[in-house]
Amino acid sequence: MAVSAQDIESALRIALAPDSLSVRDDSHLHAGHAGAREGRHFSVAIVSGRFNGLSRLARHRLVYDSLHDLIPRGIHALAIDARAPGDH
Repeated sequence: MAVSAQDIESALRIALAPDSLSVRDDSHLHAGHAGAREGRHFSVAIVSGRFNGLSRLARHRLVYDSLHDLIPRGIHALAIDARAPGDH
């Protein structure tokens, strides 16, 4: 079963208790691209207190760790905007 934006949103809500979260399926923008056969493309914008004091890389790792079970189901690309509350 292919992964959906709702699956990603649910996993991130459980793992990171975000203040705000937006997940967008951008797969249609990549039709015909070689990676499109390997899975879907998503954009995530998330604000969570779990990111306080963490580097950009550590924030992205938390997001990927939260989606560990979903990645093999067909996430080819994930654009992440991960911020702590109060970040601009």
